[in-house]
Amino acid sequence: MKFTLLSVLYAASAIVKAQSPHVAESPQVKIGSTTLTGRLATPGIPVDFFGGIPYAKPPLGELRLKPPVLLTTLNTETFDATSYGAACLQPPVSVTPGFPMPPVPISEDCLTINVLRPSGTPAGANLPVMFWTYGGGFDSGVSAMYEGTPIVAQSVARGTPVVYVGFNYRLGPLGFPQGQEADTRKALNLGIKDHHAALQWVQENIDAFGGDKTKVTVFGESAGAMINAISFLDPNFGKLARAGIFESGSAATPLTFDSERRQGAWEAFVGAVSGCESLASTDNTFGCLQNASTEAIHQGLLTSLAEATEQLPFDPAIDGPGGVYPDFPSKLFAEGHFSKLPFIAGANQDEGTLFANNFTYTTELLETVLKANYSPPLVPAQMLDSSITRLLELYPDVPALGSPFNTGNETFGKIPGFKRAAALFTDLAFQSQRRSLSQTVSNAGVKTYAYLFTQPQPNFAPSLGGKFSCKLSFSELGYVYGTTMNSTPSDLRLSLNMIDYWVSFATSLDPNDGLGSPRPVWSQYTPDNQVVLQLNGDNTTLIPDDYRKEGIDFINSMPLVWHH
Repeated sequence: MKFTLLSVLYAASAIVKAQSPHVAESPQVKIGSTTLTGRLATPGIPVDFFGGIPYAKPPLGELRLKPPVLLTTLNTETFDATSYGAACLQPPVSVTPGFPMPPVPISEDCLTINVLRPSGTPAGANLPVMFWTYGGGFDSGVSAMYEGTPIVAQSVARGTPVVYVGFNYRLGPLGFPQGQEADTRKALNLGIKDHHAALQWVQENIDAFGGDKTKVTVFGESAGAMINAISFLDPNFGKLARAGIFESGSAATPLTFDSERRQGAWEAFVGAVSGCESLASTDNTFGCLQNASTEAIHQGLLTSLAEATEQLPFDPAIDGPGGVYPDFPSKLFAEGHFSKLPFIAGANQDEGTLFANNFTYTTELLETVLKANYSPPLVPAQMLDSSITRLLELYPDVPALGSPFNTGNETFGKIPGFKRAAALFTDLAFQSQRRSLSQTVSNAGVKTYAYLFTQPQPNFAPSLGGKFSCKLSFSELGYVYGTTMNSTPSDLRLSLNMIDYWVSFATSLDPNDGLGSPRPVWSQYTPDNQVVLQLNGDNTTLIPDDYRKEGIDFINSMPLVWHH
């Protein structure tokens, strides 16, 4: 992968080498009785890579559609850890520009983990750990898309070395089964349970790579951020991590329902699996699916996604007491049922442009879309109807108020209502939830920081916010990973700043350790200081967290209307 920060990394590599004198082309680590052999992650940069390590048994046959079975040791004397493992079953298309699908196979045998560390780091070095969870709408993505070398190299150059971990989790109907049968069999949210199993593997093994199991920061983007944020609803999550960074996703960002809401999506999947068609509308599908071939399962997955009646049919589902997603976040927050761990949370300025498809968004169509997305309602139907009416009054069809924000009356040749719909989707799913989360936990005394990413992205279509601000849920990724699509001084400066903020937080629980690149102080979000850091290479600065206050306050005043 091409690094636009490559020159910076090579310059920093002299510092890294000085602090890691025992650079080996084939580094080794011992877990139990097994010796793992890795490689340099990137030629010329002293960062070790160990990849494709199983953290759970392959979820095949009778283990298909069941919680992961943790593997903390391997039954071999040696293990070749020089390559990434296979991606979990998914459509063969990357959804993230700048992060193409890597040349790894697609397989159900995909529950593997990868570790990058400064070269020569000994076991027991007690370095903080940054644990990455990828996004992709819960139906695509793979850890091999995200090369952690720039993060590790910069962490060493700034004097605060970290260990980086990535892992794969199950996707689509295999990772997020839907319907009554999945609920009855305790098979909901398997992808989140994979996440927890990988974190448990870290607890058992990261010391061998030089990491400190008590200093794990989970970070992730989009669906990955949502998985992390859902995990933070567990007051006991501190057993697996000490902090988090949520990029473009909160616990209630997905359209949140119980499992029965998407029974139809499950039936569509089963009905497209050869040999299981006749069982699709029954509550007795698991046995047939566990005996089906991987090829039949994959075809069913592809067909069900292609024919789905909603964009993301395999989201996490409420799984009740004792589950990993026990209730709607607003209810849990009201009960004080959430982790008190520190975290950073933020979103990009024009997240909703991705979801505003090419419809002519009249007021009547928006009313229909909103009613469909939030039905069955958790409140009386009349309350949902009146809330939708008021929401559309607060988000009028005025292009200057729409998204891409701050673009005046320009409509980019898009069909009527596009900017209005994009603004609605941005605030309902992303901005309102980030603000509600920041306000709720800061009121409870939790240490938290908030950001708004506004860096221009000229490579993206102007209608998606590219020319003027940022695009979608993934624009910030290239900056966190040092792989920006643009190499202007502004972009490179912001990328270094963001890596330094993230690493500083992971190592000290404060993004302001003063090390690395010069950057503005990022103030903590408190009840008396509700501010977000605007991340922009030409104007990184604190701004009040009051943009679109009336609309967002209305959304947050009635969270159950919006299934938050």
